[in-house]
Amino acid sequence: MKKTTLILGCGDIGTVLGKELHGVGHRVVGVRRDARELADTVIQGVSADLGDAEALAALPDADILVYVISADRFEEDAYRAAYPDGLKAVLAEFAERKRAPRHVFFVSSTSVYAQQDGEVVDEGSPTEPRGFSGMLMREAEQALIEHRLPGSVVRFSGIYGPGRDRLIRQVGEGRIAAATPTMYSNRIHRDDCAGVLVHLIERALAGETLHDLYLASDCEPAPIHEVMTWLAKQLKVESSETIQSPLRRRASKRCDNTRLLESGYRFRYPSYREGYAQVLRAGGHLPDPAMG
Repeated sequence: MKKTTLILGCGDIGTVLGKELHGVGHRVVGVRRDARELADTVIQGVSADLGDAEALAALPDADILVYVISADRFEEDAYRAAYPDGLKAVLAEFAERKRAPRHVFFVSSTSVYAQQDGEVVDEGSPTEPRGFSGMLMREAEQALIEHRLPGSVVRFSGIYGPGRDRLIRQVGEGRIAAATPTMYSNRIHRDDCAGVLVHLIERALAGETLHDLYLASDCEPAPIHEVMTWLAKQLKVESSETIQSPLRRRASKRCDNTRLLESGYRFRYPSYREGYAQVLRAGGHLPDPAMG
């Protein structure tokens, strides 16, 4: 019997995840407001509004649930609907089914951390978010952790990858973050987001006991100035304008992924250098070695 994975919020990450799961033998159902965008993929698309109880009830049973919803806009009511309210409704629906999911995954964010002075953070670090986005994300995390369905929260740091190239565009325009004060940044390539989830899903289905929380960030937190300097060198551009760090309003911290590594996951892109090299090649900024 094929295992069924239901991806709720099947956008960019969900689509990459679905294709990888299909490749290892899963039946994959992807739910989004308009599933026509999944028409040419191996994912069975379902159009549904997860705020609609009838639509939730109509979703198929699944062995694995992945909740990877994005809020419609950066406003408190949108975040509340997408994260705590939405996840609680899904948990309530699937917990009552005769065939409940074996494991639920909630994709969260490192925005739940308030640390901003270069501290190292891991799964045991305090989470005292100040903004509504982090607070509501934390409320959703707790809803899953405290629920009777088995579940794991996966906190992704800054996601980048094909189509997520704002930093590359800034550098290409000759702009660079100041070297001081040091502002640490943390990131994970989109394909590693999918890879981490596949890795944890396979372990859950193999009967392994998972932690209720994983911090998913690559192996090299780095000052944003260093990342942008490296990108400028790859692009062969001179920096002509120093800008305020894009992290200043958020935080400077260093994410420790030890728990994830100890679970056996190996990063496809362990640092920004491997990851951004792939993005630069995919975007036509660098020659592809495979074409040489």
